[in-house]
Amino acid sequence: MTFINSAFLDAQETLKKTIEDQSFNESLQSAISCLINTFKSDGRVISCGNGGSLCDSMHFAEELTGRYRKDRKPLGAVSIADPSHMSCVANDFGYEFVFSRFVEGWGKAGDCLLAISTSGNSENVIKAVEMAKSKKVKTIGLLGKDGGKLKDLVDIALIVPSQTTDRIQEIHIKCIHIMIEGIERKLFPENYSH
Repeated sequence: MTFINSAFLDAQETLKKTIEDQSFNESLQSAISCLINTFKSDGRVISCGNGGSLCDSMHFAEELTGRYRKDRKPLGAVSIADPSHMSCVANDFGYEFVFSRFVEGWGKAGDCLLAISTSGNSENVIKAVEMAKSKKVKTIGLLGKDGGKLKDLVDIALIVPSQTTDRIQEIHIKCIHIMIEGIERKLFPENYSH
């Protein structure tokens, strides 16, 4: 068997475990409901992560402000990814504060933070969640492995049943797409025939 087949089979097994994890799927439904309630109450969604998780954070936000499958009005979402903000805060305060400073400046009660960390232990993401909680911003964690420190800090924890970062990230992007579809199905039902 080639490493290519092995990678596909490993990804398939991780997806199968996720599908069969009832508590994961219940948490995903809770996350969708939280996001829908945020937008219904004119709140905004902020997302953050490091490396590949930052890319997923940006992907999530642009699908909400842009479009997913069909045209509809934009939804208020932003990823903490502005290089001037990131470099300023990292230089003046330390990299561990790049997300929390943004949440402190922009977050308000009724908003929601999507915190992405495959380990659940990224210090700057932890600080962002702590700041969000102090501002009464709801928190959703897209996590992996054992959930790390974030699993007990976030309001809703989605812990992918895998120990491998790339497999976790593959499920994270599926969750992001499912969350967006769930939001659209509720807020823009005309875009879906079933």
